[in-house]
Amino acid sequence: MPLQGTGHGKLVGDEAPYFESLAELDQWASLPHEKLMAVLEYQARPQFAESSNQRGKLLVCHDYKGGYTESPSGLCYTFNFWPLCDTFVYFSHHRVTVPPSGWINAAHRQGVKMLGTIIFEGSGEADCLQLIVGCPQAGAGPTLRTDSIPMSRHYASVLAELARQRGFDGYLLNVECPLRGGPEQARALAGWILLLRSELVTKVGPHAQAIWYDSLRWQDRLNSLNLPFFLSSDAFFTNYTWPPSFPALTAQYFMSLDPVLISDNTKGSSLSSAKSLQNIFTGVDVWGRGSHGGGGFGSYKAMTHIDPQSLGLGVALFGQAWTWESEQDKPGWNWDQWWEYERKLWIGPADPHEVVPVPDAPRRPGEPECPHDAFKPVSSFFVHATPPDPVQLVFYTSFSPGVGHLWFVEGVKVLRTEDGWTDVDKQSSLGNLVWPRPSVMWEDNDRAEPFPSALSMLDMSDAWNGGNTLKLTISCSGSTADDAFFRCIWLPVQSLNVTSLTSYDVNIVYKTVACEGTDLDLGLFVKPLIGGGGDLSEINVGASTQSDLKNGWTRQVLSFSLPPGTTNASVAVGLIIGFTAEDPSQPLELSVSLAQLAVYPSSPTTRVLKGTPGILWAKFQSTILLTSPSTGLSGLLTWDIASSFPRLTPRMISSPEDPDPAWILDDTKERFPSFLYFNIYVSPHPLSGSVAGAATAIFIGTTGLDGRANRFYVDSTVLPKNVMDGRGLRFYVQGVTDKGDVLPWEKCAYVDCMFNLGGH
Repeated sequence: MPLQGTGHGKLVGDEAPYFESLAELDQWASLPHEKLMAVLEYQARPQFAESSNQRGKLLVCHDYKGGYTESPSGLCYTFNFWPLCDTFVYFSHHRVTVPPSGWINAAHRQGVKMLGTIIFEGSGEADCLQLIVGCPQAGAGPTLRTDSIPMSRHYASVLAELARQRGFDGYLLNVECPLRGGPEQARALAGWILLLRSELVTKVGPHAQAIWYDSLRWQDRLNSLNLPFFLSSDAFFTNYTWPPSFPALTAQYFMSLDPVLISDNTKGSSLSSAKSLQNIFTGVDVWGRGSHGGGGFGSYKAMTHIDPQSLGLGVALFGQAWTWESEQDKPGWNWDQWWEYERKLWIGPADPHEVVPVPDAPRRPGEPECPHDAFKPVSSFFVHATPPDPVQLVFYTSFSPGVGHLWFVEGVKVLRTEDGWTDVDKQSSLGNLVWPRPSVMWEDNDRAEPFPSALSMLDMSDAWNGGNTLKLTISCSGSTADDAFFRCIWLPVQSLNVTSLTSYDVNIVYKTVACEGTDLDLGLFVKPLIGGGGDLSEINVGASTQSDLKNGWTRQVLSFSLPPGTTNASVAVGLIIGFTAEDPSQPLELSVSLAQLAVYPSSPTTRVLKGTPGILWAKFQSTILLTSPSTGLSGLLTWDIASSFPRLTPRMISSPEDPDPAWILDDTKERFPSFLYFNIYVSPHPLSGSVAGAATAIFIGTTGLDGRANRFYVDSTVLPKNVMDGRGLRFYVQGVTDKGDVLPWEKCAYVDCMFNLGGH
């Protein structure tokens, strides 16, 4: 949430972001809570080829300084490699950790499941037992006497309801405290996990997960001591202090299990008992701490033994924010340095010839030397997944890493911050095909010259909507070929998986710059994804339309569809860039700044009536008496959204037997508007005269920090001092649709709040 000011209060963020005890959780459950409607529902990624489905997947466990460190008035760590990740765990050492709403949205946009954490450490024995037996009731009669520990559904239901209300997808279970009840309590705990899974499936959905972290006896692998917890859970997360032989032993042990235990034979049950090697995530600690390879840039050594591609085990990468936390206090450190460091770990250096140094890792006493090849980035071990099909969830990106220094609305800078901002809710795909470097090729396959080179970067000095652009710089050597005066390249930007029988629109906003003596022509295009599987040879692509926007920006839109007979396919959305040079023998450089990219189902036929989005009304409720002059104004700004049809043109109905309806309405998902976020502005009511128009209003922030739809908490810190000198304030609410379109002011809403001026 980019905001004016600093030192914002807690009310601008999520309510009750975590719980320190089960008693606190019970207190929360005793009150009604509405579901967070601004949190995106999970949408599964499209299915891939069978060979890809046999590979191990990546779980990322995010443990950074206790969690909840993101600040709307500073640059903080964000995670940007969602295409590699299947499940993301937001981890902290509170009893119940709830992922922040912005992190949930960032994960769900890319088809990644987001889990919270339930943890019992040190002094957590009483709570751990209470988790199983349920909440004690004051004034109740004698409890049931049994020969074993009774299991209550109470906390399974409450925790599942918490996940449903907040919009996340399950829990990592971390039990490190002793179980004083011995095997009896362990059995009851395993049984309770089945109750939790059942409640999660009922309240969250069939994709929900309960993952067991092997922390009771730290076995570092799957074996008979932890097998019951593996069978009760959806997946299993081993500790990270294993020797190199353990991943193979885990696989061998799994293959020795009775197929009845791990096959889906639960007829009539909502829970699947099916298990595979993919349900086992072998732990790797990026901080080292006994992890093979020593963590950091040596983490690849551990992943080499886990071997997700061949052996099929998953990887649980713990503490990946090491790249930030281990470097942030060094002199001269800044975000750009971190981003380069982070990219090296995940996708490798931009220069393919750069050698990434790997420190020697300490070995355990008696452990033999374990030679490894040169450094490999995390990306080399996992499938690069596409986001959800745009039919299910509109694909939109402003190429935001979730941080920035400035904020732009339709190319106009409306906010400059002193220390930057962080808002994970604004995070979107960075263009998964342009990192660590774009793959440029000649559009004319007959050209024998070397391909031009290209670099990608995030430029935080300019944007259309948001805080940055994706800047692609192409360098081309001189050529003496007869046809070198005109050359044309293909540069893929983003992969998607799309389905047949659907037409899609692609919409980009961009700027171009070419060196002197060079003319550049850019065209948006869609091609089959190289290496995407299948035998798709071409795509039906329509002609693009181009329009000029404000401040030097350009928009292009085109439609595409798969050819008949194709069920689904992976495609690449990219750019065809043609350029002419006055002197082609000289090297040249050109750049493209991409501001946003959206892909969504094409609009229905012209006969189908489609509603126009708008904001119906706005309301402000102050938490204190409105007086002026005052610097302590705060309150809640709320609004409602609406869709309106164009003015009705009556159609003559010739007879009661006329087969044509008077109107045809849109019955797709597009029938009601959806918004990415809302920009909030304020204008003062002067002591004399009328309030100025919306065009001169002052931007004070966006929605996105609290997961609640159609509301913005006006903290006193976001209001410029000079707006408090008049008779009152006018707040404007401006919507940005899920396709990245900013509503015109006539479709927006405002509300006035007037001060009590006493004798004035």
